[in-house]
Amino acid sequence: MEDDDTIRLGKELIFREFGNPKDVLCFEGECLVSESPPPGDVLVRILAAPLNPADLNTIEGTYGVKPPLPATPGIEGCGVVEVSSSTDFEPGDHVIFLRRASTWSSHTTVPGDSLFKLPPGIDPLQAAMLKVNPATAWRLLQSFGRPEDRSWIVQNVGNSAVGRCVIQLARDLGIRTVSFVRRPELFDELRALGADHVFIDDDAGLASAREVLGGANAGLAFNAVGGDSALRLMKLLREGGSHITYGAMGRKPVTVPNGLLIFRDIQVRGLWVSRWIENAPLAEVRDVYENLAARVVAGQLVQPVDSTYPLEGYGEALARLEAPDRSGKVLFVP
Repeated sequence: MEDDDTIRLGKELIFREFGNPKDVLCFEGECLVSESPPPGDVLVRILAAPLNPADLNTIEGTYGVKPPLPATPGIEGCGVVEVSSSTDFEPGDHVIFLRRASTWSSHTTVPGDSLFKLPPGIDPLQAAMLKVNPATAWRLLQSFGRPEDRSWIVQNVGNSAVGRCVIQLARDLGIRTVSFVRRPELFDELRALGADHVFIDDDAGLASAREVLGGANAGLAFNAVGGDSALRLMKLLREGGSHITYGAMGRKPVTVPNGLLIFRDIQVRGLWVSRWIENAPLAEVRDVYENLAARVVAGQLVQPVDSTYPLEGYGEALARLEAPDRSGKVLFVP
């Protein structure tokens, strides 16, 4: 047992069984936090942590990885180093977490090699959302054959966090975008971000997209829905184009017509950014986040924030996720 002067009380959200987050998540207001991290580890005080679909799926037990129970959710977040046993970090450094780090808490202790040091002046709320969505957008644009200047990509849920990041990154990389959404009131908002064309995600929108593309001329298609929406994207791909699925919001499978495979040689791929983080060289990962963080500081890459809540307000935060008027991310600010 460590000395009392190396222990403090912290706060966290925890679940002891898998299930509906509203039913199984609970608040712990007096958890113990050690101020003596093991060699190579870093104690971080959390500044902000978003509520992501992957977090909810983890609590439900439906995500690709199941943590041992009991567990504290939180796949990303921003924090400040309080105690460091790593030579790479000092107290006061602002950081994000490159791996799952139980960020729905006031403090967390992680290995130093799982952290990325942020540049000065970055907004903590924007930094807290840096790990998943911007990196997913970057990988979509860079890892499946980088589009040539002025070439086209198509995507569904263009108003999603990843979709907005794709629009902003493509704008600055000289890549043209066609984005599909479900509501026309989103058109002007996405165009203001730099979207070239925005259409309703239906057959009429598909026809309009064909007109601006001059047929099936997109090199890449980014799918986060599945079902008919995914198929519409495939129909816009040129011969040999790549269709990449990174989400399944519609909870429907991606069905590929034989003709698109045989006669058009469409490439059907998937992307899970967590796998890239785990398997890529650390230098490569940090280079990508340096690039993205610099864009955030410069105001070139922005994700909308809907609302923030303390950990104690987790019930309200979960309810806000389902609000029809929600616009942007919901975050915990411990």
